[in-house]
Amino acid sequence: MGVRRALAQLAVRRAHVLIVEVPGHWSTRAALQRRLSTRGWREATAPADADVLAVCGAPGPELSELIDAVWEQLPGPRCRIDVAEASHVDAALDRATAELLGSAEQRRDARNRLQRPDLGDANEDHEDMDHEDMDHGDMEMAPEGIPLAQGDDDRDGLEMDVLHVRLGPVLSHWPAGLVLRCTLSGDVVTAADGWVVDGIARSPVAGAAGLNTAARQCDHLDDLFALAGMPRDAAAARRCRDLLLDEHGDDTAARLLSEMHRRVRRSRPLRWVLRDIAPLTADYLEARGLPADLAGDTHTRMLTRLRITAEHASHRTPATASTVEPQRLLEVLPEMVRGLDLATARLAVAGLGVETAVPAEAGAS
Repeated sequence: MGVRRALAQLAVRRAHVLIVEVPGHWSTRAALQRRLSTRGWREATAPADADVLAVCGAPGPELSELIDAVWEQLPGPRCRIDVAEASHVDAALDRATAELLGSAEQRRDARNRLQRPDLGDANEDHEDMDHEDMDHGDMEMAPEGIPLAQGDDDRDGLEMDVLHVRLGPVLSHWPAGLVLRCTLSGDVVTAADGWVVDGIARSPVAGAAGLNTAARQCDHLDDLFALAGMPRDAAAARRCRDLLLDEHGDDTAARLLSEMHRRVRRSRPLRWVLRDIAPLTADYLEARGLPADLAGDTHTRMLTRLRITAEHASHRTPATASTVEPQRLLEVLPEMVRGLDLATARLAVAGLGVETAVPAEAGAS
């Protein structure tokens, strides 16, 4: 028992946490990410890699159902924690540690876990079927509920596989609660439909308005840099976010943001990755009621966001400021990702800084 306990304690020191953010609770998720780093824990990118499922905020009925499905995919030992607000993070992580080390609880969870159907019985039934009377055209040929590819002609008249793929809502570096249902012809998105599970939420605005805005923009930049394969810049953006959320490190954050702006503006790899992705013209934005500072491609939008964020952090009034109604942005997302592959589509979405919640006073009727 001593060896088992020691191994469990060693494993808990490097626990992996899959974070599910409820729309409107990004600051709670940010606080959780900060504490994970302090403890030496890691963020998981998929249920199979996770020891802990952490839900930030109170999910609605649709998101709750999806979270339950994700929970069933976690291997044991495992635990789930619900973090209502940033001040509850430490207590929730302490509870997760105790549950992961609790051998009795883990054995009980293993016994109660849903079991997969016995495939052997299904095979026996298939052997007893009369193949002469069986219509294979009416059979559901999708294994484990995964849809098989269908055929369609591409623009050259050649037949390509057509698949339907959903991005979100439980996806790292992805807007909370957003689902983007894509139709793929080969590896290219030919159609898409986007929505927010349980609808666009309302959330209170915490902290000084300017600093809170700057912290949120740093959070968006962290997502974009991480997806673009720029870990140094992603870490710098996250550090600035945490400084601004503390409301005591705004001077340091403003200096770091200015340095980051100069560095990424000269970065050829970042320009190569982000240029020409989802370009938007000023006329296009005006016609759809979107702010002019979203003009340009994803690289241009990134530089504009970084400049505005630095101005917010320096307590200066930005020359332009993005005030984007979530519903308006959701309406243009399908058109923006059409013609892109999935990886590039994720960069396009991250570069927009999509919000899936509005301040309570803005959403009040």
